[in-house]
Amino acid sequence: MTRMTRRKAMTALACATAIGFSFASSAAVAAEPPIKIGYAVAKTGANATGAGITTIPNYQLWVKEVNQAGGLTMPDGKKRMIEVVEYDDRSSNEDLVRAIERLASQDKVDFILPPWGTGPNLAIAPLMDRFGYPQLAVTSVTDKAPEFAARWKRSYWMLGGGHDYAVGLANVLKAAKAAGTINNKIAMVSVADGFGIDLVKGARPAFKDAGFEVAYDKTYPLGTSDFAALMNEAKKSGADSFVAFSYPPDSFGMTKTAQSIGFNPKVFYVGVGGAFPIFPKVSDGKAEGVMSIGGVDASSPAIQDYFKRHTASAGAPPDSWASAITYASLQMLQQAVQRVGLDHAKLANEFSTSSFDTIIGPVKLKDNQLRDLWWVGQWQGNAFKGLDPAGKTGAVPAVIPKPTW
Repeated sequence: MTRMTRRKAMTALACATAIGFSFASSAAVAAEPPIKIGYAVAKTGANATGAGITTIPNYQLWVKEVNQAGGLTMPDGKKRMIEVVEYDDRSSNEDLVRAIERLASQDKVDFILPPWGTGPNLAIAPLMDRFGYPQLAVTSVTDKAPEFAARWKRSYWMLGGGHDYAVGLANVLKAAKAAGTINNKIAMVSVADGFGIDLVKGARPAFKDAGFEVAYDKTYPLGTSDFAALMNEAKKSGADSFVAFSYPPDSFGMTKTAQSIGFNPKVFYVGVGGAFPIFPKVSDGKAEGVMSIGGVDASSPAIQDYFKRHTASAGAPPDSWASAITYASLQMLQQAVQRVGLDHAKLANEFSTSSFDTIIGPVKLKDNQLRDLWWVGQWQGNAFKGLDPAGKTGAVPAVIPKPTW
């Protein structure tokens, strides 16, 4: 063999060896099975608006970011990609329950992410408990959270209770009444669903304790689309403050109706949907001064960065309430998996006892509940900002009266 031939042969051997190592390395990576994460969330039906803004985009953003970084880090330092198994629950609790059963018993996913809404989370809680999956109920508002956390020990309630939000709103209104900005009358409407019932039960005594008279108090069925009668009666009540414990389609419909009939209370508060990024468009560019449930610290660099990443991923900003909580819960899951792996009992213990670094700041659950939350927010200068608790970092003073439509 000539020197040139020998050199070519050695080069070929080196290349073959390098390729072999490359294939071996790829095989080693491929040998790590993906982590299967499942969820059933409303893509159609009455809950699709809320789920499509608050829940699904955050799931998609998180999965994309994790997989782009090589996957979820396990306790041994190895990374595993996420594989998603998803279903449309069609805004039906019956379909949702069937989907959760399938995810657990047939798909055998490693973790199940929660649906959107109070009712759906309550509907699946017994099932999640039976199958042993931790449930991060990040879009469920219920005063029974302490009871549920005690009953279903792997459930985690991260959005507070109706009483919390009602008292927060009462605090804001009481300060305005004391300043002589508004009168002592409130016109209040609420959706006849778990969310609305919890909120209005908390609001009635909270408003009374704050020295208010509820001059108009009306519930309406879930799925109502015509709000003309409700809004006209609220307008006639003489109340300076209008309060609606409503779901997104209702919040949007009431806003449009108020504008069309010239209803301009000094305080205009709507429920879920009021903090959505589409609300300024829904209100015809007149969101300034509108109050709603929740809020964010709009001055936080972490929140600002999250808004940018969410907008780049989904083509729209997140909402300024439960979106950040949803993403924070996924950060908690990621950190818990890195610490203890995929064992459900160990994950549950981690959620119950440990602290996590998230976009909303350090999170440590108390009795399986997140309590450091915004209760009231308001549109100010094209951003939805937290008002109450007033002493919370990033809180701004309320603007009352609201500018006219």
